[in-house]
Amino acid sequence: MVHILSKEFSLVSEFLRELRDKEIQQDRARFRKNIERIGQIAAYEISKEMNYDLHFTNTPLGIAQVKKLNEQPVIATILRAGLPLQKGISDMFDQADLAYISAYRKHTNYTEFEIVLEYFATPDINDRIIILCDPMLATGQSLVQTYQAIRKRGIPKKVYLVSVIGSKQGVDYVTKHIPNADLWIGVIDDKLDANGYILPGLGDAGDLSFGVKS
Repeated sequence: MVHILSKEFSLVSEFLRELRDKEIQQDRARFRKNIERIGQIAAYEISKEMNYDLHFTNTPLGIAQVKKLNEQPVIATILRAGLPLQKGISDMFDQADLAYISAYRKHTNYTEFEIVLEYFATPDINDRIIILCDPMLATGQSLVQTYQAIRKRGIPKKVYLVSVIGSKQGVDYVTKHIPNADLWIGVIDDKLDANGYILPGLGDAGDLSFGVKS
């Protein structure tokens, strides 16, 4: 199932407006913070679908019946662009385990590329809830190949995907190849350019967060 966080006007729309604005983008810290904020909102929405146990806790004045999350997720991100999004999600699930995967485009010519996975650091993910985040869902290939690599290390019992901006093509590709996952995304744009970048998108999220790659 695909959940579009900006479908109804909310603060997500404000954060997306600032992320797209090429002048505001010059403030690198603000750019990262807005991605973090969208991650926090996505985490809040995901938390509504998770399981809780009833507990009793002592307050200064008595005993309260409360709900407690019965399982912490594993929050996985694709380096390096996904780090601010992962931080926003982990600020909400602050007892979660974290996983890091490197995935990048290796161009074979001007318009064609393959996805290369080189670094994988994860806890045990077998029978765990996985939140896999990648801010830009362009072609969807990076997210799908990362998910397939995760499954070689164990079978998650539930997968949530989180992204900031995606293309319709990328969303369709991901939902086709990861059919049992729920996708939480800020907004979906219509097109990709010849190089596989989202239009109108916002540019390269990794470069805007951390500086232009050499």
